[in-house]
Amino acid sequence: MTTCNLRILGVDPGTATTGWSVIEMKKKEIIPVAHGYISTDKNKSEEERLEEISGDLQKIIKKYNPKEAAVEKLFFFKNQKTIIQVAQARGAILLTLRQKSVKVSSYTPLQVKQALTGYGRADKNQIQQMTKNMLHLKSLPKPDDVSDAIAIAICHLNSRIYNNLNSPSGMSRQSGIRLRRNSTG
Repeated sequence: MTTCNLRILGVDPGTATTGWSVIEMKKKEIIPVAHGYISTDKNKSEEERLEEISGDLQKIIKKYNPKEAAVEKLFFFKNQKTIIQVAQARGAILLTLRQKSVKVSSYTPLQVKQALTGYGRADKNQIQQMTKNMLHLKSLPKPDDVSDAIAIAICHLNSRIYNNLNSPSGMSRQSGIRLRRNSTG
């Protein structure tokens, strides 16, 4: 029997900080592979910052070879200047993923929170706690952009299972998943 290992890259877009996470589905277990963030210098031009995000994301893709990615959708921002900058970062991320042939799915913050905590209005701390507990991490993923990226990846994995998209490994809605401690912590 062949085992289908599915690597998913979760991305929380931002111009100043872009959170990322790679998780793997292996024998019905979620395994945390790596996570971190891309931080750009506020003194650089917009195009330099977007180029940095794209370049760093290309390195992450090359190193971890995810087959699919989940990126947070934009929904509503009070600050119109912020939404434009985040939208530009999201655009650079989507283009980079497309150029690297990584299949992309998008989820709203409400969908991600609902998938992780069962409550669509969960706060940042609740998301951090849940990602730490679900993946048995030694400490809270920080900054919160990282825990958001982990949550986005888990949301995508749950969505695949629910929608029975993981047929190569025989997963179905009823099969469920198990969580496993990352050997590196």
